[in-house]
Amino acid sequence: MMMHPDMMLTLAHDRRDALIAAADRERLLRRLVRRVGKASAVRGQPTSTLASCERSAAVPAQ
Repeated sequence: MMMHPDMMLTLAHDRRDALIAAADRERLLRRLVRRVGKASAVRGQPTSTLASCERSAAVPAQ
């Protein structure tokens, strides 16, 4: 089967662009998964160990 050289070049460029787009999607998805994992790991931890300087007592509600 004979193909025109311009057609072959166009098909090669389209294939290259599709591969680049797929790699970009995969890279962005991995980055998103990593970011979500870090956010959920940090969310449950306290941000500091500072305690209040005042002494306070819990008062029951009436």
